Amino acid sequence: MKIIADTHVHTIASEHAFSTVLENHAAAKKKGLRFLAVTDHTGKMPGAPTDTYFLCLKNTLPREYDGVCFLRGCEVNILDEHGTLDLPDTLLDRLEWVIASAHGLLMPPMNAEKNTQMWLNVAKNPHVDVIGHCADADYPFDCERVIAAFAKEGKIVEINASRCCAGSKNESCWIKVARLCTKHRVPIVLSSDAHFAGDVGNVENAIRIVREAQVPEELILNADAARFAKKLSEMTGKAYTE
Repeated sequence: MKIIADTHVHTIASEHAFSTVLENHAAAKKKGLRFLAVTDHTGKMPGAPTDTYFLCLKNTLPREYDGVCFLRGCEVNILDEHGTLDLPDTLLDRLEWVIASAHGLLMPPMNAEKNTQMWLNVAKNPHVDVIGHCADADYPFDCERVIAAFAKEGKIVEINASRCCAGSKNESCWIKVARLCTKHRVPIVLSSDAHFAGDVGNVENAIRIVREAQVPEELILNADAARFAKKLSEMTGKAYTE
């Protein structure tokens, strides 16, 4: 399986990442990627860029540069069971690709009931496009109920290659989530979560998960350029081409 987009990539704007936008772009082009999401951390994450970065991102970073289409976005932090996010709606509304994730540094793991409520609330947020690395053994939740809610609310679920290494404690969680996405027809993207240009497009761990879970390829948005472009056009109301 070959992907045509890496949907979760960080730059040096997130201080714990080590490559520039152009270095990531060069890596994406070398690997034949058509789309590249720029999704730096937000708000309360230590070393995250200021809100001004996200205010300017869409107007400064071109939509397309040298054959690669940028998705100007972010990885926004979930802060509590209410699904509170750490970037204002006014800024989220300006972005094209919003991933919502839970990070232990900002929100210590809760019990399964609260984690379930967290994801149900995030699912209802119209500013969130993608559910980031939800298959985490430290954040147990009612998978059947939550994945059904993602389907109802039109969310995309990310299979995050950096968090589903073979033999990890999260591996079985990822397979379960992927199987339920198939059951409920939830679209999936395979992402690297790269913090260095050399990892852009490296999604082999995620490919292994979707194969193990027998996810049909038509549900994997970034396995096909036309399918991915169509979804982006539906999401943004603007025409994207493959």
